[in-house]
Amino acid sequence: MAINDKWEQVKGNWKQFTGSVKERWGELTEDEVMEMNGEREQLEGKIQEKYGIAREEAREQVNEWLENHD
Repeated sequence: MAINDKWEQVKGNWKQFTGSVKERWGELTEDEVMEMNGEREQLEGKIQEKYGIAREEAREQVNEWLENHD
């Protein structure tokens, strides 16, 4: 399945994925994760901000996380 298709599944079921997001990126607060409401760019931006990494690195982390959710 393509990354974009996988993300659409995540976005459509965001509440079910919030625990996994918090487990992977523990610096993110519950409120921050809920406010994203499945918006990938918001997730990447918040990861970039909280972990002090480049946007591309945040994108790679999200892609890796998606790969593990088949």
